[in-house]
Amino acid sequence: MTDLETDVAIIGAGSAGLRAYRAAAAHTDRVLLIEGGAYGTTCASVGCMPSKLLIAAADAAHTAHHADSFGVHAGSVEINGAEVMERVRNLRDRFVSGVVGNTEKIPAERRIHGYARFEDAQTLRLDDGRRIRAGRTVIATGSRPNVLPMFKDLGDRAVVNDDLFEWRDLPESVVVFGPGVIGMELGQALHRLGVRVRIFGIGGFLGPLTDPRVKDAAEEIFGDELALDTDAQVESLHREGDEVVVRFRDKSGTEVEERFAYLLAATGRRPNVDGLSLEATGLRLDDNGVPLFDPYTMQCGDQPIFIAGDANNEHPVMPDAFDEGEIAGSNAGRYPSVERGRRHPPMSIVFTEPQMALVGARYADLPDTDHAVGELDYAAQPRAMVMRENHGVMRLYGRPSDGAFLGAEVLGPRAEHLGHLLAWAVDSGMTVERMLDMPYYHPVLETSIRNALQDLQRKMKA
Repeated sequence: MTDLETDVAIIGAGSAGLRAYRAAAAHTDRVLLIEGGAYGTTCASVGCMPSKLLIAAADAAHTAHHADSFGVHAGSVEINGAEVMERVRNLRDRFVSGVVGNTEKIPAERRIHGYARFEDAQTLRLDDGRRIRAGRTVIATGSRPNVLPMFKDLGDRAVVNDDLFEWRDLPESVVVFGPGVIGMELGQALHRLGVRVRIFGIGGFLGPLTDPRVKDAAEEIFGDELALDTDAQVESLHREGDEVVVRFRDKSGTEVEERFAYLLAATGRRPNVDGLSLEATGLRLDDNGVPLFDPYTMQCGDQPIFIAGDANNEHPVMPDAFDEGEIAGSNAGRYPSVERGRRHPPMSIVFTEPQMALVGARYADLPDTDHAVGELDYAAQPRAMVMRENHGVMRLYGRPSDGAFLGAEVLGPRAEHLGHLLAWAVDSGMTVERMLDMPYYHPVLETSIRNALQDLQRKMKA
């Protein structure tokens, strides 16, 4: 077999890898894109898009069920699980085909199908035996669901989100382990589509929230709708026939046994770096086996190796994958000239109802001193009341010493849109005073930002 030589090798053709390829190709024609699996990003195939399709169906069902509160009586609501899942798969496949089509526009001679591992910092070996001598390498291998050992005996009754989107129909019941972003989004959606759902967590964590006030509000709101225990005492877990049997103690301490058709393992994701033989590079690795890297250049140590996207386990969301892929690809392309890239403020959005949005500095990131917190409770927010979505709380963070707006944690209606406005404010370096000087229409949800800012300004001046 013929060995290959290239200026830049990109390992992984997901969101970060594709962005890195295009960025590197702006500096050199000698770029190879290596992918061992099927083309199509995590977002399009098993993440962002299919989950939102399921959530959209759940929202439609929930609206129909509760239309009578507006004086609109729609009659009985029938949920056809087979039709729901058919729409999810069909539109998912459409999104994936678009990504695949764009990937295949890359010249065939620049695309390699195969898995790669390092022999040294500048040599890769493919699974077909060929070697690639690469002047620089970008690791963009993504991540995969983290399935705990306690689920191993459940066989096909334990599923991850990748499996769920292949269902031909909705099951009668699902137990969800993990009330993180994936667990809460899919758990609530399945519940609203008529599936019996129970969600277990440990340590009191809920979504990405770190603000105790917001987290407590979320636990109360979601707990009123769902069977949710964020700090569960699970006594045993096993399979009997085609059922998952869970024995646990409820919040009163009573031992309970429940049976479910499936267990959804939503216990986080792990970076796909364990098959890369990174020990051969001489790089320092963290406890997860991820190379230590500069978050502004994406360079790993002082080697000509860069890492981007979910593979670095820093902030595994698609906007960050794009930013990191651009920085890593550009620096790999123009190496040895390595430049700091532009990073946008952290932003996380959870598409539950109410939605969650974290922007800029989280509560957990605030300094011990020189910070203030402003708050808005959605219970009496006029627009939210009109829509019958007046539940949740917004918490905004500022720095009294210079008036800077630092960040926010939001639980409320349409938080996906409010989060973007707040992210733009952080990115622009706006002060709380300048944000209050911006125009606000009435009656809109955006006035909740103004009200929370007014509270924050008062506390910053106190």
